[in-house]
Parts: sequence; structure tokens; C-alpha cells
Amino acid sequence: MSQLDLILRGGQVVMAESIQTFDVGIADGKIAALAASIHGSARAEIRADGLYLFPGVIDAHVHFNEPGRENWEGISTGSRALAAGGGTVYFDMPLNAHPPTCDVAAFELKLAAAQAKSVTDFALWGGLVPGNLNQLEPLAHCGVIGFKAFMANSGIDDFAQVDSATLRAGMQRAAALRLPVAVHAESELITRQLTLEKLAAGKTTVKDYLASRPIQAELEAIRCALDLAGETQCALHVVHVSSGAGVDLIAAARQQGVNVTCETCPHYLTLTDQDMEQIGPLAKCAPPLRPATVVAELWQRLADGRIDTVGSDHSPAPAEMKTSPNFFKVWGGISGVQHTLPLLIDGTQASVSALSRIAAVTAEQVARRFRLATTKGRIAVGHDADLVLVDLTAGTPVHAAGLFYRHPHTPYQGRTLQSRVLRTWLRGQAIYQDGRPTNQAHGRLLKPL
Repeated sequence: MSQLDLILRGGQVVMAESIQTFDVGIADGKIAALAASIHGSARAEIRADGLYLFPGVIDAHVHFNEPGRENWEGISTGSRALAAGGGTVYFDMPLNAHPPTCDVAAFELKLAAAQAKSVTDFALWGGLVPGNLNQLEPLAHCGVIGFKAFMANSGIDDFAQVDSATLRAGMQRAAALRLPVAVHAESELITRQLTLEKLAAGKTTVKDYLASRPIQAELEAIRCALDLAGETQCALHVVHVSSGAGVDLIAAARQQGVNVTCETCPHYLTLTDQDMEQIGPLAKCAPPLRPATVVAELWQRLADGRIDTVGSDHSPAPAEMKTSPNFFKVWGGISGVQHTLPLLIDGTQASVSALSRIAAVTAEQVARRFRLATTKGRIAVGHDADLVLVDLTAGTPVHAAGLFYRHPHTPYQGRTLQSRVLRTWLRGQAIYQDGRPTNQAHGRLLKPL
């Protein structure tokens, strides 16, 4: 097959249903051949014996904060960090950009920035906030991947939380537009009251913050969102679920016919509440980190298929926003987009079934849920050649010098991860190799098909 641009020979090809030793042939940005042995030659060949080929990670939950707050991260550094971790697609959240992506003008600003700077392909979430219901249809025509709403205070003044009436009306419109609604599910009533009680008593430590956002606050909001999704027939995606009990509520609703999927994040699978106490502000997030027993529950639910997707919820900020002695005032967000795949490999101990689950929750099931599955998410003939070459035994020390974020800090610093991303290809073009992301912007806007 002399028309091929590249052949990757002898790698362990990881698919959601199996792992096979295959050659992969790439032509014109697509996977053109997949076989035990591809005869002929290509313009270039790479031996992948003993290495693993995953589909490129599709991270459906990042905050690159551009335009307006690119000094927190930015599309250029954020997408390069994603590529270094094996990512080929991100979905950028409508906040914490300024203006947030809640109308067409804001969408166009973000689109222009991403087209000029993104190393990887991308999709854009639209916002669902009080007062912008009439913008949902125009945003859908622009090509947003779905709509994001906060059921608790977002921490950003220009992205207000929704009340039940707004969320119901937004879900009705989203259902008519055939687009999902993603929710940050924490009860504002519970978290606000507990926070006020702590602050009134002068309690501002890490433990006080943890106590102000209990699992019950997550469960209360998930129940509300599930009820509204069932009523409106809206596709619901519950992001960053931090507890096994939350996953169980979602799984039970799905059994009852609610169109709902569940995301968790690497930090909820890797870090505990005790880690938050030890690491401090770099590990602050909402919902917060949970006890080790809850972390174990999440791993079990990931293994048995009740968790649909894993996204990083990469939400960076400058170091000066992480320094207040009052933990409630510290910016809550974890920098992690560069390490999703290695962290999952570490946590599963790299069994065959576990590697296939990782491919499912980081690529195939993400593409399927968000209507990109005809071109993305699988190593299959006809799909985009979005690939990651991984050495499961090489090891990756996490240190500041190896981070590609604008602000080189992460709660994972000091760990040595057992696997290493060697190369990442987007539509057949290398976007990460030899320990560095490329500097060329290759990214395209992806719209639900």
C-alpha cells in the first residue's frame, strides 16, 4: 500500500472491546489500514513493538480561560499540555473565559482564538445562565457541543448559577435542539449555608472547606437534575461526579429511561481528602476530594461500566490566587490536563480489561455521547488518525520543568507515573514527540454530527 503516509508497526492497539497486535496505516489524516501485517511501504514507518497505541484522549471538560483570562492558562499552553498527555481533542467550558461563551459574539471570540492557537482539535460548550435562554438556539447554530450550567455558585461573577426554573427551561430548549446539558451538581442551598456557618465561626481551614461541601450536597443536586432531565427528555451529562453514591443515582435513573451520562475526573480517582490537607491549595476543587473509601468506590464503578467518561476538569489559575490563608478564598481548580491518561493507567495497574476501559471512557464513549463517533474516538479504518503511543513501563516523573501549563504547578508534582506518552498524532500529524509539543496550530472546530 505505497500510498500510505505512515505505518505504525507491531503496536498493541487498544480498543474499547479488545487489545490486538496490529499495524496501523495512515493516509490523508485518516486510518486507512488496520491489520496484523500491512504489506508494502509508506513514506515513513515506526516500530511500535512492545508499545501501546490508544485512541487520542477526548477531554470533554477543560477551562483554558481564553479570551479574557488567558493569563490563567490560554489555548496555546493548554492545548499543548493536552497533547503532551495524549490528548487530541478538548471541549472548552464557557467559563472562566471573559466574556463567557453565553452568546454568539462570545462564541466567535473564542473560536477565533482557538483556530489561531490550538494544537489539537476542539469543541466549545455554550453557557446556560439566567437571562440567556434566547441565545441557546443561535449558539446551537454556531456549533456548540452542548450547554453547561452551574447548580451552585460558580465562583465567577459573570457566570451565574441557574435556578430550577431556568434549568428546566434550558433543558427544554436543549432537547429541542438535540444537544446535551452538562451540570455542575452541588446544592447551592446546602453549600452556602454550611459555608456561612463556618465563616461566621471563624473556621477557614482545609478541613472546614471539606465539611462545607458534603457528598449530600452533590446527591441533592444530582436528584434535581435527573428529575428535570426525565421531565424534559433532555440529554443530561453530570460532570465531575465525586462519589460512588452519585454514580449510583445516575445509573439507576438511566435504568428508568433517563438520558443521562456520568463523568468523573482523575483527581477524584487519585487524590483523597487527606491529600488535600497535605497538598493544600493546589488540590482544592469543587466538589472537593473525598475519603479513600469513596475513591475506591469510584474505581469499582469505573471498572463495571457505570462511569461513562473521564475528563480532567483542568481549571488553572496563577499562583497568587492559591495563597490565601483562608481556604475558602483560594481559587478552586486543579491543573491536570497533561496527566489524565498516565494517571488512569497507574490506577488500573494496566490490565488488558482496564486498558480497554480507559480507551472507552477517554475516547470512544466521549465521541459517542457528543455525536462525534463517525470520525473520532476509535482506532478504526475511516476514522481520524488521532493516536497516542504509550510505553507502559518507561515511567514519568512529574516535576515543574516537565509541565507545559502557563503556570507550572499541579497537585501531582513529585509523583512518578509508571507510563510515558511517547508521541501523539492528530489526523496523522505529530503534535507531541521527543518530549515536546509542536508549535504549529493544527486545531479545527468539531461540531456534533
